[in-house]
Amino acid sequence: MSKSKIELSGTFTLGGRTVKRLGYGAMQLAGPGVFGPPKDHGAALSVLREAVASGVDHIDTSDFYGPHITNRLIREALAPYPRDLVIVTKIGARRGEDGSWLPAFSPQELTQAVHDNLRNLGLEVLDVVNLRIMFSAHGPVEGSIEAPLTALAELQRKGLVRHIGLSNVTPTQIAEARRITPIVCVQNQYNLVHRTDDALVDALARDGIAYVPFFPLGGFNPLQSSTLSKVAARLGATPLQTALAWLLHRSPNILVIPGTSSVAHLRENLAAAELTLPDDALRELNSIG
Repeated sequence: MSKSKIELSGTFTLGGRTVKRLGYGAMQLAGPGVFGPPKDHGAALSVLREAVASGVDHIDTSDFYGPHITNRLIREALAPYPRDLVIVTKIGARRGEDGSWLPAFSPQELTQAVHDNLRNLGLEVLDVVNLRIMFSAHGPVEGSIEAPLTALAELQRKGLVRHIGLSNVTPTQIAEARRITPIVCVQNQYNLVHRTDDALVDALARDGIAYVPFFPLGGFNPLQSSTLSKVAARLGATPLQTALAWLLHRSPNILVIPGTSSVAHLRENLAAAELTLPDDALRELNSIG
């Protein structure tokens, strides 16, 4: 995979930096359930190095992956970091001893999380920090986010964070947040079959705000669709490549961050940048949602 091929995905602005629209999500580098170390430490480092060597300049991570595992792997594999690499992290959650996902919203917890990310990534300032709203672990739930966002904005004023994004949020919460501080990206669940945010994607595009789908391939329940499989076969691509290409086609502000712990799968994912979707394929894929 050459850098020029990934550039076929196009570019978009993320926190004042221009990044390729096809990036990499580090979540799967941790152990099963995103908990504990990877079964193959060396393979995890290889995936990260291959991603950057292939032209990826946007990596998504969090210190609650592992916890602490993926950030330490990123630092070991890639530091000192390429100047054009944008590392985006998330705060607002923590892991229980049983691997559960728990809210961590207090100013003290958010401050600790920022410092943990700085330390484990080996950075003096974080490019972009997404505040993950954990009113529910199963999806966005309404409720004011003013208190935690104000705490994060204070860390930004102190120079520890350059830009702020949101994760697992509703349009109402995004509007509330934008009255408090500039928001550069929104990271919600969105893919070919989970399209609740269709209108939000378009609204953010009009305002120049990046939309970063998590679980672009279905996450813990991978996408399964006979229509998707048929279209992919006709295009000579895998279903997952086709689903990623659909996201890239959907809107110019969508940044895609598929994750994998395999170099072979990474190369497959990145090849989605080369896939062109004809009109008839788009019509069929759009009908799935």
